[in-house]
Amino acid sequence: MTMLASVWIVLLAVNIQAGDGQSVQMDSIKSGFVGSQVELRCIFVNSNPPVKISQVTWQKFLNGTKQNVAIANPSLGVSVLPPFKERVTFKQAAVRHRTPSLEDTTIMFSNLRLSDEAAYICEYTTFPAGNRENMVNLTVFARPLTRMTLTTPTIVARPQKRKMTVATCLSANGKPQSVIKWDTRLKGEATFQETQNSNGTVTVRSNYVVVPSRETHKQKLTCIVTYRNERITDSVVLNVQYEPEVKIEGFDGNWYLNRQDVSLTCNTDANPPVTVYQWKLLNGSLPSTVEIRNNSLIFKGAVTYELAGTYVCDATNGIGTRTGLVEVNVTEKPMARGPPGGILGVLGGVVAAGLLIAVAVTVFMVYRRQQKTRTETDNDLTDLPPAHKPAPPPPKKKSSDLKGHLTSDDIQVVHLDKGEDMQKLPLQPPYYDMAPSESTPFTDKPNCGWQEPSNPAEHVSYHRVYNKEHCLESQPTQAYPPPVTFLPQNPYTHPLSNNPLYPASYPAQGQGQGEAPRPLFPKEQSV
Repeated sequence: MTMLASVWIVLLAVNIQAGDGQSVQMDSIKSGFVGSQVELRCIFVNSNPPVKISQVTWQKFLNGTKQNVAIANPSLGVSVLPPFKERVTFKQAAVRHRTPSLEDTTIMFSNLRLSDEAAYICEYTTFPAGNRENMVNLTVFARPLTRMTLTTPTIVARPQKRKMTVATCLSANGKPQSVIKWDTRLKGEATFQETQNSNGTVTVRSNYVVVPSRETHKQKLTCIVTYRNERITDSVVLNVQYEPEVKIEGFDGNWYLNRQDVSLTCNTDANPPVTVYQWKLLNGSLPSTVEIRNNSLIFKGAVTYELAGTYVCDATNGIGTRTGLVEVNVTEKPMARGPPGGILGVLGGVVAAGLLIAVAVTVFMVYRRQQKTRTETDNDLTDLPPAHKPAPPPPKKKSSDLKGHLTSDDIQVVHLDKGEDMQKLPLQPPYYDMAPSESTPFTDKPNCGWQEPSNPAEHVSYHRVYNKEHCLESQPTQAYPPPVTFLPQNPYTHPLSNNPLYPASYPAQGQGQGEAPRPLFPKEQSV
């Protein structure tokens, strides 16, 4: 083919552009199918003044060899050589009648064969210009023969569940070769085989393999053959034979004494259909009141305990025999039946109750977690020493009220007795009285209670400076009860001095009776 193309290029370059404008016009490529007709065009473009055409020769060029096909001569007429004599003719009638006008020598190639595929040369012999020629490549296609067949007319499903070829799709003697695909709902697999034929065609075969079963019966299998731009389809429906599938119906679980009109039916699915039904009672004989009608058992009269047992139905077709059975129970009284949809209602109620319980548990857990967090926060605030407790928010007052009621007597002064020997006490966790005091630094009344130490981190002895006028006016003279203290109320022994120590509610040495006691505070532990 490469040599053929090279020759064609050389001839085209030499003959079209050579000479005094003479050229041979042809199509570069032509194609046709086997058995069809194709036209090979050849037109001579003459010069002015024209040259004389002595003869036109058509040749077949294949594998480097030229073979004459047809000759047209103005004096001798037309001659077509075998094996083309019956299939090649000149298109123009004038050429066939010995005309000197040979500018158009197009030929008609009919009944194409695969062997006709080659390059064809149209050569003009002129005087005095010489020879002029051109070439066309002819391709012959072969349309494949496509068919689809069942492997066997009858496909039998065996208990061994073996794979077998159920259908074959064939695309024979195609040029170029075809492509085969399958379209089906079956769960199978396809195999492919290609065969190169001696005439240049290709045969493609594809088999479809499945495991025959009851499910594959009456399934459609389609073969799709694609040849060039054509799409060819063919389909078959599988006919699979299988043993009966048996199911006994009629027992609803509510056969009770004296119930009327009960029966059992042996329903089957089989190919071919079941021909023989056999009924029997396992471990016993059929009741005397039963009547066999084809595939049914009709129980005459009222239901008795005699009808209870396991009933067996044997169904037989041309492939085999299969068995079905049902256990029949007889109760004394009929079973209570709820309204339609009762089971669905119960299930819906259970689901709804479960959802409500889940929501309630979730809400309760969230509430408990919030309560626990709040309690832990309050405990943290309670365990703080006085210096770390948050101060209560002051009441909102107008600026004029604050200016009118604030006097010098409201100012408290703390004196630190540096010269006084500090008593060393062992560190004890302080006791806090969380009860609110009668007056706070944010009220208008003077505070006659105890002043919190400004720096409780150090062991200091301090006393409050009282506004005696207000305290005497507002509080009567009384014995000093044990004040709220940060020390334990019961005496205990110091680990170093072995002397009992008492709470700060008792007056210290050197203090007068009219003066408030000076409590001693232990140094607070850092938190």
